[in-house]
Amino acid sequence: MSLHPSQSPPAPQQPAQKRLTAPDIRARKGLAPIVMLTSYHAHTARILDQHCDVILVGDSLGMVMHGLETTIPVTLDMMILQGHAVMRGSRRALVVVDMPFGSYEVSREQAFTTAARILKETGCGAIKLEGGHRMAETIRFLVERGVPVMAHVGLTPQSVNALGGFRAQGRDPAEWAPIASDARAVADAGAFAVVLEAIAEPLAAQITREIAVPTIGIGASPACDGQVLVLEDMLGLSPWVPKFVKRYTSLAPAIETAVASYAAEVRSRRFPGPEHVYTVKKGEA
Repeated sequence: MSLHPSQSPPAPQQPAQKRLTAPDIRARKGLAPIVMLTSYHAHTARILDQHCDVILVGDSLGMVMHGLETTIPVTLDMMILQGHAVMRGSRRALVVVDMPFGSYEVSREQAFTTAARILKETGCGAIKLEGGHRMAETIRFLVERGVPVMAHVGLTPQSVNALGGFRAQGRDPAEWAPIASDARAVADAGAFAVVLEAIAEPLAAQITREIAVPTIGIGASPACDGQVLVLEDMLGLSPWVPKFVKRYTSLAPAIETAVASYAAEVRSRRFPGPEHVYTVKKGEA
């Protein structure tokens, strides 16, 4: 059918935004640094999505959102709920959801059941689990069944009771060999990336050189293939932050100032003002 001279051809449809995938992130090894932050809300995910390659729905939500002392009490339902929120708020970034403590350690089969539920119910692109050699067999089992896995070695917060607290790893060179071996084991098992947390800088740089998949540093080394921070830490919303966090702003005082102004205006009846209330339409009074 030909178009009438006065008719314009239909505007071409814009292709849908394509999300980054685990293979996309793996292919970034040694190239442009990978940008990763945590998010637990649709609104913050929408902001991060413009700037981040990976958004992590971390089990740190237990401490950041719920005031828990560790991540250990976090449940699978909590992770899935916040995973939903982040997926709704993002379009481009790869969304990775943490597997919470107790949801994957019993067996490979338990880990697969948990991972499958997270992937199916949230629509996220990958899961993350903690542990080195002890989790290598589980990682291989998951990857062989189509589950993209991000690994996590060094300071593993879910093992904080066994580690004796949140302390940096590898500051004594005598500790280097088992940490480096853990990183190699999870990479060889098929993890598409490895988070290195609170590891002595020279060791993190060495691991980055030695393994074939990207390393994501948090308190590790600028030589890592990418970096991750907890969003609330870098925004100055957390009351305490580790040494490795750089506060890019301090939102807490601004929020407190705004809340104090609101409270004062409510108590003095200055809010709401005429511009904030609805008037009756003319002729309907």
